[in-house]
Amino acid sequence: MKMFAFIVTFTLQSVVAFGQVRQITVAADGSGDFTSVQEAVNSIRAYMSDTTFMYIRNGTYREKIVIPSWVTNLFMKGESVDNTVITWNDHANIRNMGTFRTYTIWVLGAGFTAEDITFENNAEQLGQAVAVHVDGDRAVFRRCRLLGNQDTLLTANQDSRQYYEECYIEGTTDFIFGPATAWFERCHIHSKKNSYITAASTVEGHEYGYVFNRCRFTAADSIAKVYLGRPWRPFAATLFMRCELGSHILPAGWHNWDNPQNERTARYAEYRNTGPGASPGTRVAWSRQLSRKEAGGYTVERVFARHDGWSPVR
Repeated sequence: MKMFAFIVTFTLQSVVAFGQVRQITVAADGSGDFTSVQEAVNSIRAYMSDTTFMYIRNGTYREKIVIPSWVTNLFMKGESVDNTVITWNDHANIRNMGTFRTYTIWVLGAGFTAEDITFENNAEQLGQAVAVHVDGDRAVFRRCRLLGNQDTLLTANQDSRQYYEECYIEGTTDFIFGPATAWFERCHIHSKKNSYITAASTVEGHEYGYVFNRCRFTAADSIAKVYLGRPWRPFAATLFMRCELGSHILPAGWHNWDNPQNERTARYAEYRNTGPGASPGTRVAWSRQLSRKEAGGYTVERVFARHDGWSPVR
């Protein structure tokens, strides 16, 4: 109990800027307020301006979770990232489910934060299977594990801003995809198959799509042919800067999704990447290496700039 009190006190200090805080505890063994995460979510009053702090004790929670649009400013904190696990196993070919309904967790409410939690879709490799689907604006994931195969992370909603810090994200094909503006800071991105890491679908007129800053890219044994990305939609925008790229990254770097027209509109760039997969001289001609001045224009504050002045950086 003392350790729990310390964790809660320490974490609440980090969310004090959100205003008053309601605290609830989820514990699979029955020692908390709720035994399931969804039950706890369902208990939250609609459209709260204050923060709800949900502490999730270690355990495996086999649930398909929805954070509805009216549940705002929810802060979910796991006891430990390795042992606080939320898992489900839907995939696109179950009852013609399609990609977007396969999520383990679907975040619609704005102001969502998750820390120290594993989100997993452990479906067999029989089709797209999303672990985390985020539509809500101002979403933050810190020190989380996102586990899956094809389409692990769906950064949905073209007006959503999403921030991932020190997260581990793994998958096979297009396992980080969608139209949102998303910043990945010091994340570990792991490829499990010869395929593509990103499939951004940034919309025309949006300056920023994906930014990977100081991230590390690795691959499973024998995996040696991985592209940084391909454009799910024509104006895909993706930047890798100051990242460590393993030898599994192909020299060409980027793929046009078998459509040469995408080469005219896709916005693919790199800046000062390192490692055996960093090869500026062999990249496709329609990608760019940024200058120091250009790279200096990419900051969290600028990428997420909007009228509300929101920034996820502490």
